Amino acid sequence: MDTDSRAAGALLARARTLHLQTGNLLNWGRLRKKCPSTHSEELRDCIQKTLNEWSSQISPDLVREFPDVLECTVSHAVEKINPDEREEMKVSAKLFIVGSNSSSSTRNAVDMACSVLGVAQLDSVIIASPPIEDGVNLSLEHLQPYWEELENLVQSKKIVAIGTSDLDKTQLEQLYQWAQVKPNSNQVNLASCCVMPPDLTAFAKQFDIQLLTHNDPKELLSEASFQEALQESIPDIQAHEWVPLWLLRYSVIVKSRGIIKSKGYILQAKRRGS
Repeated sequence: MDTDSRAAGALLARARTLHLQTGNLLNWGRLRKKCPSTHSEELRDCIQKTLNEWSSQISPDLVREFPDVLECTVSHAVEKINPDEREEMKVSAKLFIVGSNSSSSTRNAVDMACSVLGVAQLDSVIIASPPIEDGVNLSLEHLQPYWEELENLVQSKKIVAIGTSDLDKTQLEQLYQWAQVKPNSNQVNLASCCVMPPDLTAFAKQFDIQLLTHNDPKELLSEASFQEALQESIPDIQAHEWVPLWLLRYSVIVKSRGIIKSKGYILQAKRRGS
């Protein structure tokens, strides 16, 4: 394990970008923690287990190459969708912007999800509200660059439908009036409101926007928690140098039966100054 950690540490010391993907969590078997109590706990556990599995399988050739971009994955859990079954599946994703102020993160995340799953298009992408400074209210200006990129992806047929998360009636109305491609859904966190606000319900009904519920925390992945997971898995590393840019959680559901066939996480992180 020490040798594994040293090799991983050497690679991360030279690399500029880290792509971490869990593969299908339903294929993890012994790696899977039985019942994580929260989404944040599940995610942190997934990051650590993925790093540990990847570290244990580093080839000598990779160490000699010192690539700029590291692809960190649980190889036995990777599962692409069978093209013959694609029409029977609904592929959905939720994108969390963590430490990036670049709207290109949106395209990177969608492209990577399509590549990982072996599909040309995602059926639905919901974007979580981008991070903003404490004491600042989310405005249309914060959302616009990310939404424009999502609209481009709809127009280029990489996504079918796009939605939002945690917007109140005023925010949703402002986005709807401005957007070229309208949001088809808005997630509401029931931890913060036990009953759907009547004004939001009325607006959504008028414009045919689906209201969904979720129980994600306000900050699913912080810079600090990512660095802690990195440090615990690979002690031989300057974890504070690494910043997570975005996180995408996906699920593949069999339409006719409502059964989850696949779910997992994809994450991109960058080394500071690179």
